[in-house]
Amino acid sequence: MTFSRLALPSALLMVAGAASAGTTVNLIRGASTDPQTSIVGGDLVTNVEIDDALNDDGEGEDAGPIQVEGHFAKAVLNRAVTAFSEAAARDASDSRLARTNSTVINSFTGVNFFDQRFSNNGNQFSVEPPDQALCVGAGFVVESANDVMRIFDTTGTLVVGPVDLNTFYGYAPAIDRTKNPLQFGPSITDPVCLFDQDTQRFFHVVLTLDRAAPTTQALNGRNHLDIAVSNTSNPAGTWTVFTLPVQNDGSQGTPNHKCTGGPCLGDYPHIGADRNAIFLTTNEFNLAAPGFRGAQIYAVSKRALVSRSANVSAVLFNTGDTNDSAVVGHTVWAAQSPGKGEFENSGHGTEFLLSADAVFSNTFTSSDLVVWTVSNTRSIDSASPDLVLNTKTVAVEQYGGPVPKADQKAGNLPLRDCIADTGTPTRTRCGLIIGSGAVRNFNAARLDTNDTRMQQVTFAKGKLWGALDTAASVGGVVKAGIAFFVLDPRNGRISTQGTIAVANNNVSYPAVGVTKEGRGVIAFTLVGADHFPSAAFVALDARTGAGPIHVVAEGAGPQDGFAGYPSFSNRPRWGDYGAAATDGDTVWVASEFIAQTCDFATYLQAPFGTCGNTRGSLGNWATRVTQIRPGENDDD
Repeated sequence: MTFSRLALPSALLMVAGAASAGTTVNLIRGASTDPQTSIVGGDLVTNVEIDDALNDDGEGEDAGPIQVEGHFAKAVLNRAVTAFSEAAARDASDSRLARTNSTVINSFTGVNFFDQRFSNNGNQFSVEPPDQALCVGAGFVVESANDVMRIFDTTGTLVVGPVDLNTFYGYAPAIDRTKNPLQFGPSITDPVCLFDQDTQRFFHVVLTLDRAAPTTQALNGRNHLDIAVSNTSNPAGTWTVFTLPVQNDGSQGTPNHKCTGGPCLGDYPHIGADRNAIFLTTNEFNLAAPGFRGAQIYAVSKRALVSRSANVSAVLFNTGDTNDSAVVGHTVWAAQSPGKGEFENSGHGTEFLLSADAVFSNTFTSSDLVVWTVSNTRSIDSASPDLVLNTKTVAVEQYGGPVPKADQKAGNLPLRDCIADTGTPTRTRCGLIIGSGAVRNFNAARLDTNDTRMQQVTFAKGKLWGALDTAASVGGVVKAGIAFFVLDPRNGRISTQGTIAVANNNVSYPAVGVTKEGRGVIAFTLVGADHFPSAAFVALDARTGAGPIHVVAEGAGPQDGFAGYPSFSNRPRWGDYGAAATDGDTVWVASEFIAQTCDFATYLQAPFGTCGNTRGSLGNWATRVTQIRPGENDDD
């Protein structure tokens, strides 16, 4: 696999109001390279295992509602709503039957923690959570997570990989363990991807944070979205990479959003597309101090990216600025469309986006979603782009939180046992892992189940399909559930909505994929008293809602990762999102699950902590990739 790098100067970014224009910029083409990667085993445990930049993203939603900070004054979304109660949630387990029958065509394990840690000859960090990306087309399946990629064909046969993302994007290794002192490449996170049926190209995007110097993990404030575009429909061939600065502090030509203490951070990027543009969205935070600034919406010319043009046009909407948006957005998720030409053509080209707003509420609840409409996208390729942003609020059934963390069944926890072991030489060996961290004994971590932000969105058969995490009452007990919505983005009319929940268990991190015929699938993780973290899905019908839960891969044991233990982190990470992609009449989904288990004695055997190269010493997450053919439905 080879690619060439194009640096996209941030003069590209022009703040857009109701009828603002983008600007044309020149791109700088870099050298081509042929990245090679390898997996190694062995005892590579060191005292530098965790990337400081990625150990807890610092968004702080668990502590309370998002507080919008900045020079603008907004209380638009800080509504007074009734407190969330058990009665407000819906029991919606296997009793909700959609009139569909789904068939699992193919299912296989994708990238995992071992791939992440030992790619690029072990010059990788231990990373949680995996952050799932998936795109499918032209006979290929591209799957990646923090921070590794595999490319399969649609039979599940491996074509390329594992490839670490630092190598894929042409950067120095995440950590070069062969150097003294150690050297660090940029910190990469939050991969997302899309196969565009119209152009027959793959788009893969990450957030990249630059280091202050090669010998330090400290950041210099510059952060950017790296946009890789396949040069053909074969993702195992050549790619071109564009760089879009998102620090928005006035440097590198970016607009100055006046983030507190220095640059902004373009966190949690996601991707969608209409006929004319690729849409990238971020949650903007202060990088140097706590504080949320508003979601950012970037529209980038699809044609210019695919043609590797020296002139790329793009427009930025800052939802944290009253000149750009009447509503402050958080996790504004751009819709993906399932088939060639399946876009909204009214308004000279329109992209729909969807967001939730309970994260702004003091009660953690809401009965609204926000539909965002960017129209006149056809102008993105003109000399003076003139895109228009509008919003509308849609009333829905109440959803909210705090979403309870997910409990796990008892099982093997060798990392926990290693941390708690005070013997020698075991304790000496585990000391390499935790450094000066406290030695504590504790139970299995309760997994993070997200807040109530919107998750993956699809625009299919004239409707927006989305889902999010919510607290749900099941038999009088509050568990993590999923709220789903199918609505008309033009008039806000709800086709169906409901809650997926399972007694004594939790469901989390939904991803919605829909065929152009309007047959949907919601993928998620199922975990609790009856299931180790497992990959599951339901069919989704626009009239009758969600069908019964299908488990495609039962978890083999509990999650046993460093983020769940106080010696390393205060937040037990899981997620941060799943993924779905449509290919013809099938939907491909990817969810996090646990594919292995081993006892403490096996964990201690060489190569240490890998349990026969099935995990890393600090974690055991894996992903499951599944192809599903949703059954017939009668929605017209």
